[in-house]
Amino acid sequence: MAAKAIGRLEGKRAIVMGAGQTPGETIGNGRAMALLFAAEGAQVLCVDRIGERAEETAAMIAKDGGKAFARQADIVKETDCVGVVAAAMERWGGFDILVNNVGIGGGDAPAHRAEEQAFDRILSVNLKGMWLMTKVALGVLREQGSGAIVNISSLAAVAGGVQVAYEVSKAGVNRLTTSVAQANAKHGVRCNAIMPGLMDTPMAVAGIAQARGETQDRVRERRNAQVPLGGKMGTAWDTAYAALFLASDEAKFITGAILPVDGGMGVRIG
Repeated sequence: MAAKAIGRLEGKRAIVMGAGQTPGETIGNGRAMALLFAAEGAQVLCVDRIGERAEETAAMIAKDGGKAFARQADIVKETDCVGVVAAAMERWGGFDILVNNVGIGGGDAPAHRAEEQAFDRILSVNLKGMWLMTKVALGVLREQGSGAIVNISSLAAVAGGVQVAYEVSKAGVNRLTTSVAQANAKHGVRCNAIMPGLMDTPMAVAGIAQARGETQDRVRERRNAQVPLGGKMGTAWDTAYAALFLASDEAKFITGAILPVDGGMGVRIG
């Protein structure tokens, strides 16, 4: 964390999906957001498909004096999404923030080579799963008359050409975000998204290195060279601070925004 916590989420209750992370040398987006939110005063429900990873994040928060608990859930199952919201209601009686951070890749390809099974799997997790979690959460947030949803999209939503399922899923996340924002503004519920660019996270760097049989250092070198701002990838903390702003009352008049966090990649032409 680069800055001193000042209580920007004091009194808030946050559900962070994908709060565990793929093992690796660096920190992932979900874990960074959960840790930062807790440091800024929020109580955090850490959710992950692999329960042990969620529990590890919750334990890290507790070790630093924060308040958190963990739950295992698979967002492609609506019953699991219902269980997450039920756990928050049982513990807190409501919640203020939902971060939809779950996403997968792997096995993807350009449109002319993509396989149906991989396309269906990626769309099911990245888009349908996010909608299911949002749908269940909105039942509480609309009744409360307040709440903030932060969706983690990707620069791949508007650029690329080598992973059609991932790109389409993230473009869908952007439209899901604006649709939810429009439909729920009158109920006091905000919905925004972040489009991270190239980030030095375990899922990205270690995953690509393993898939291509390269060293992580080589993957980092190549990805760094593509970033206009400083010639270096961002980190999960960059995603986390953007999410902190959108989840906080500082962004109380912002909804339907798609915020690039990409070191200038999205505006580069040529």
